[in-house]
Amino acid sequence: MIHTKNILRSAALLVGLHLAAGIVLIGCGGDHAPDQDPAGGGTPGGGDMPPTPVSVVVLQPTDVERTSEYPGRVRGIREIEVRARVGGILERRMFAEGQRVEEGEPLFQIDEAPYQIALRMARAEHKNAEANYRQAERDWRRISGLFEQNAVSERERDTALSAYELAQARLESTNAHIADAELQLEYTRVPAPISGYTGMETLSEGSLIEQGTLVTSIVQNDPVQVRFAIPERDAMARRGAQGQEVQVLLPTGEPVRGVVDFTDSSIDSRTGAIQVRAKVENRDERLVPGQFVRVRLPLEKLESIFAITPAAISEGPAGRQVFVLKSDNTVEARSVRLGPVVDGKQLVLEGLADGDKLVVSGHVSLRPGMSVEPEFEEEEGQ
Repeated sequence: MIHTKNILRSAALLVGLHLAAGIVLIGCGGDHAPDQDPAGGGTPGGGDMPPTPVSVVVLQPTDVERTSEYPGRVRGIREIEVRARVGGILERRMFAEGQRVEEGEPLFQIDEAPYQIALRMARAEHKNAEANYRQAERDWRRISGLFEQNAVSERERDTALSAYELAQARLESTNAHIADAELQLEYTRVPAPISGYTGMETLSEGSLIEQGTLVTSIVQNDPVQVRFAIPERDAMARRGAQGQEVQVLLPTGEPVRGVVDFTDSSIDSRTGAIQVRAKVENRDERLVPGQFVRVRLPLEKLESIFAITPAAISEGPAGRQVFVLKSDNTVEARSVRLGPVVDGKQLVLEGLADGDKLVVSGHVSLRPGMSVEPEFEEEEGQ
């Protein structure tokens, strides 16, 4: 019984000591503010949130030339099909396939024997017609003289005149036959119509060919043409650009200068594109007909425009926006109207002004009116 009373007495003493300690602590803390701001907006130890660090550039307008690249194909400035102008046996090829030939250089020889015979026959006919003509001329002179003396009738005079005129016409006809036979004989030798590089022969020596048969082709590759197509939207931006300079990009990426010499007058309804052709000098023969290239074409020049980094643009309630630094180091959201991207820079058509301080990084968590700590970088658009 005595032991139980001692335990109860000890427990009561401990409770009393704890209560006294609690009163002392409350009394000691009564003169100090709590660590946490009652409004919940501060940080441990008191005070407001620090300004958000951001990177800022000062905008200046610039002039930008917008270009675009299109696939194209190289073609010779002239690509000629060489065809036989007369028929016969193809006797000889007088050039090396794939090699350069000069204008007028002989390429093929067609058997000329039949045409030599035709020329001799035409000349013989001419001699016969010439003899008939001279006889008809003598008869006409004699009968016309007798008619003046009333020695022959008018009918005889008219008959002699008709014979004379007919002989004259036949003589002229044989002259034409000789000229035609000479031309046909000349056509048995097939010359190069232009200077350039020959293709493969289409028929081997000994083949029987007809008039108009394709025997080879020649490509003139200095200068060359580059043909390409541009979409309708770019065609509308590129009005009146005949004679405009372009860059033809070789497979190595090296640019070669060219000039637009043709633009189709209508847009292809099937493809929605317009055909364009550029003329390119090719003295060093770096461009080969049939080669695939890319063509860099200037479309339009935009003046006094702002070119900014695309990362500075975010999506706001009203669409695309950027943040601009104000004089009190707070930011405002500015809605912008965007143009195309040129050389990695986003063109802004509306919404910015000369001297605006654009936030280019650190703006992900920004809200209008927030305080920031700006760090200025190199001016944009320079």
